[in-house]
Amino acid sequence: MLSMKNLVFKERLARKLVDQYIGPYIIEEVMFTNTVKLQLPTLMSIHPVMNINQIVQYKKQVERQKKKEAKLIEIEGVKE
Repeated sequence: MLSMKNLVFKERLARKLVDQYIGPYIIEEVMFTNTVKLQLPTLMSIHPVMNINQIVQYKKQVERQKKKEAKLIEIEGVKE
């Protein structure tokens, strides 16, 4: 998974509303001891070579782990 900490987007989204990590992406090649090349989608216009500090291992959800369902929030009489 790729960290969103140092990525800048054209749309100025509030940092607290953006996911911390995006992905998972496949590591194509280990360039050096501290850099890897990721297989990124063509729509992402960022350089595919990243420092390993920006990469986090993807962990699948445990089978019996409970997910907390989001509760509906009523805003001005409209449920979303």
